[in-house]
Amino acid sequence: MAIGKTSDFQIYQEEFFGGMSEVIEQEANAFNAASNNSLILTPTRLKGDYEKESFIKSIAGLVSRRDTTATTDATDIAMTMGEHVSVKVNRKIGPVAQTLDAWRKLGEDPSTMSFQLGKQIGKAVALDYVNTAITAAVAALKGVAALKHDGSLGTITHTAMNQAMAKRGDAANALACWVMHSKAYFDLIGQQIADKLYEVASATVYAGTVATFGKPVVVTDAPGLWDANGSATDTYNTLCLVPGAVNVKQSEAQEIVSQLITGKENLVMRIQGEYAFNVGITGFAWDVTNGGANPADAAIGTSTNWDSSASNNKSRAGVLLVTQ
Repeated sequence: MAIGKTSDFQIYQEEFFGGMSEVIEQEANAFNAASNNSLILTPTRLKGDYEKESFIKSIAGLVSRRDTTATTDATDIAMTMGEHVSVKVNRKIGPVAQTLDAWRKLGEDPSTMSFQLGKQIGKAVALDYVNTAITAAVAALKGVAALKHDGSLGTITHTAMNQAMAKRGDAANALACWVMHSKAYFDLIGQQIADKLYEVASATVYAGTVATFGKPVVVTDAPGLWDANGSATDTYNTLCLVPGAVNVKQSEAQEIVSQLITGKENLVMRIQGEYAFNVGITGFAWDVTNGGANPADAAIGTSTNWDSSASNNKSRAGVLLVTQ
């Protein structure tokens, strides 16, 4: 069991201790309004390992030609149902342990530990929501060839983005938000400056705006947006999503517990926490049999664990663009 000691701290004179805490530097503001409601985060308490919701599928051939010269029996069409399934993932925070003596040597008390750790926990949990949601969306859409545009022979361009949106045909107007890696984002800026699009290059340089077909962009270096392909060229996954494409539900209350541990050479403060959330993708159902309960990140990122539940591609979460 690794417990921090005074010797693990770099002790400075009092005037040099600023009380700062390093936090993870990745964009975490991706939900609700920031993504035009394509990524939704809601507090909802849910029992069990899955959330299941049934729906009536669209009926193919519901309207057809009527033969005015015939008196034969018409063929009945059955109504069928599908099921959206989200999966719950369970997380732990810490445990983090430090001797009280270490804080005294800094001229602080254990409340400093709670405060500094709290800042890190808040950001880390938010990023967990973002990264898991994006991993799930990329995996689900990769499994539907008709909703994926492979532009991996080059970097991102407006032409490639247009070709990706075209995968939804006349339903492309429902696409509401781009989600991309910073590498793709800055490649796009460079491309439009080089192309000198009318009033776009100057707007990019002077106003910081980027031409994205009128849709907001969430730029975050989530692991799911980048594929390391070994000796081959790395590729980047860019999502274009409809409203409500990805749903993250805070399905259990977060609990943080602190404990003073005695019986050791030094008194120790330990902090540990737990939380859980469900992730679901519009038009897909988590494969309960193959994916299972409480999946690891690798399982969430496996396309075959996300089964198509909608019968029409235009009823799914969006489209996927793959570039270098």
